Amino acid sequence: MKRAILWLFALAFLAAAGFAGWRLLEERRFVATRFGEGSRTVNIPGGTGPRALAKLLAEAKVVSDGNRFFTHLRWFRRDAHAKAGEYQFDGALLPDEVIGKLIRGEVKMYRFTAAEGLRADEIATIVGGTGLCAAADFLKIARDPASPKRYGVPGPSLEGYLFPDTYSLPRTTGCAGIVQAMVSRFYKALQHAETQRLPTVRLDELQSVTLASIIEKETGRPDERPRISCVFHNRLKKGMRLQTDPTVVYALLLSHDYKWDHNIHKTDLTVAHPYNTYVIKGLPPGPIANPGQASLEAALHPMACDDLFFVSRNDHSHVFCPDLKCHEANVRKFQVEYFRRRRG
Repeated sequence: MKRAILWLFALAFLAAAGFAGWRLLEERRFVATRFGEGSRTVNIPGGTGPRALAKLLAEAKVVSDGNRFFTHLRWFRRDAHAKAGEYQFDGALLPDEVIGKLIRGEVKMYRFTAAEGLRADEIATIVGGTGLCAAADFLKIARDPASPKRYGVPGPSLEGYLFPDTYSLPRTTGCAGIVQAMVSRFYKALQHAETQRLPTVRLDELQSVTLASIIEKETGRPDERPRISCVFHNRLKKGMRLQTDPTVVYALLLSHDYKWDHNIHKTDLTVAHPYNTYVIKGLPPGPIANPGQASLEAALHPMACDDLFFVSRNDHSHVFCPDLKCHEANVRKFQVEYFRRRRG
């Protein structure tokens, strides 16, 4: 009887050892085998446990077997804690590569670029294209009268404070988070520009950003920005109207729900509007676009010049003049005669 019991124990032990060996072999095969193809996206909610995590990953075809993945987590990776978020997995991966990505919190990032000189409504369209935030919701925050105080901005809206740059943000950022990221980036750029402010430039923050936005819209040439800034500073000192077309365009857009035929008509120059610098003296109430680093620096550090006028050469550059006689001659040459030749 005792011998029979001993044999049973021995058989049980061998069976258990064999099963354990088989499971260990299966475990080694599982962790050494890559699985998956293409791109798969999985959202891991906060507080997701190991079993639920394994099920999510298996359903998304990130891992080959949810039960085996759970066993691997439970017995071999007990210290692994996945961070919540949206993850993108590309190509065939080992189970531990999947776990590593989750532990490090390498969530899927959405990338977009806002170019210098875009308005808030134009940036909203770009942001909307990422799927992170609906364009209308982004624009609602940018135009909300309460937003300047909420984000620490002195302007009438967030126009001018949505810094043009390339951003990589996770889905969890949300509309408010995107706006906060852009405003934060703006203030870093402004802080750097302030280190270059000339002692003679007395503009406050809102005035500086407003002037920078006008400079940004007047030229895309970095080498011209300090000189265009000089022209506007000289006109402001003399009490002259700035008479800059981009402000007229912005006034038209505000007056017509951002619909415009892309032509400035002679009558548009006389429209009474706070942003029309052909009518008002000084700077408009706020920025007309979102300036980049170079324009912020130019607004605070204009070059020294005697110029009061500039006109386009029609090749993305400008010619400058210190007096009206010189300016009128350039207008005849580069505008009147140029377009007469083109029509002919």
